[in-house]
Amino acid sequence: MPELVPAGSDNRPTITAGGRALPKTLVIVMAVAAVVLPARSVGPADLANGLIAETTVYRIDAAKSRVTIHVGKAGAFSFVAGHTHEVSGPIQTGSVDVDPDTPSQSHVRLAIASSDLTVAAAGEPAGDAPKVLEAMLGEKVLDVRRYPKIAYESTAVTLKSKRGSQLELSVAGQLTIRDVTQPVTVPVQVELGGSGLSARGRFEIKQSAFGIKPISVGGVVSVKDTLAIDFSIVATSAAQSRGPH
Repeated sequence: MPELVPAGSDNRPTITAGGRALPKTLVIVMAVAAVVLPARSVGPADLANGLIAETTVYRIDAAKSRVTIHVGKAGAFSFVAGHTHEVSGPIQTGSVDVDPDTPSQSHVRLAIASSDLTVAAAGEPAGDAPKVLEAMLGEKVLDVRRYPKIAYESTAVTLKSKRGSQLELSVAGQLTIRDVTQPVTVPVQVELGGSGLSARGRFEIKQSAFGIKPISVGGVVSVKDTLAIDFSIVATSAAQSRGPH
């Protein structure tokens, strides 16, 4: 770095670099450049020209975003009661932060109100759906009075492939049920749009990992420990949802 040294015979300080005096012409040029060319700050044009990556925040549309839980049946006479219970409900709140140029910088937060889950009557014996729902929301399973929310938050996002606006991602994160948090990695297909996105995926968990003992009926028919979970998400950019000021 250039520095000042004691004045010479003309009583003017000399600027040196690496112990060698710099030519006076160069010194003048450097001084002018420091005044005329101030440090350049990043502006909106940089974002518009793609010089700086920008993360877009999308808000979950609860009316269009759902989770479906497939509860398989086990036991010697499970075939009598059908193949699965189908439990579904809206994804109540959440956000997806997406950096399309660097997807690994993306982040996901989702929340489901446990009491909003319902049991589909299709495939259930007449009148059984309300009984299954009561058992599921009760203290032996979700215990919605004590634990009203199911939450998921990502910890890492890995890009598997990208074709235009379509992304194949592997999203690692933490799933919390009944205040028990377990790591879950989810394959996710994302479609980016002008003012929103859609995403879908499927993964499996074990109820026992969250302190839930699979319920049984008379020790004969029970539900399987492993649950298959499908989800579909529709989200709108936060800027779009706020609208013009």
